[in-house]
Amino acid sequence: MPAPPYPPDTDPDTDAPPASKSQVKRDMHALLDLGRQLIALPASRLDELPLDDALRDAIRLAQRIHSREGLRRQVHYVGKLMRKADADALRTQLALWQQGADRQTQALHRLEALRERLLEDDEALTDLLARHPGQDAQALRTRIRAARQETRGNAQRPAGQEPARKHYRALFQQLKTMDLQEDPNDVRSA
Repeated sequence: MPAPPYPPDTDPDTDAPPASKSQVKRDMHALLDLGRQLIALPASRLDELPLDDALRDAIRLAQRIHSREGLRRQVHYVGKLMRKADADALRTQLALWQQGADRQTQALHRLEALRERLLEDDEALTDLLARHPGQDAQALRTRIRAARQETRGNAQRPAGQEPARKHYRALFQQLKTMDLQEDPNDVRSA
């Protein structure tokens, strides 16, 4: 019997050569990594993804396995099932969630920087109230004053004793509840 005019791995309708063995391996490892990311997700996030039932069940089973070797085998099984899933859509959704988490982290860092500036300088409060006139100035001043007293008291504590952070944290929580929508690139603004 004569050999077909094209390699058995290729589709005769396309001119694309078959993927190399190394490329197939890289693709499988990428699916394994994606499967590991899915296994690390909480159940609520997992339910939001477009997964077929077999893959969803395999991921949930992998989340319950504590044995190292059993988990390794289950991860490979999830990777095998990932071949049928839309990996690009899953990667896109995971990237969107990660970007949202990064933005939230940046916003919290901006609030921490604002809190530090408020504790260091009275002018920072004046600037904040000028940009956000609807805020309760007296409550902010009271929290800032209490946090400053707490910081001074912490400086006098003996070494090794846990510093008091009640008012420091309360000031941060009050800043979090304020609507500080500003330019995300301006560290001074929020």
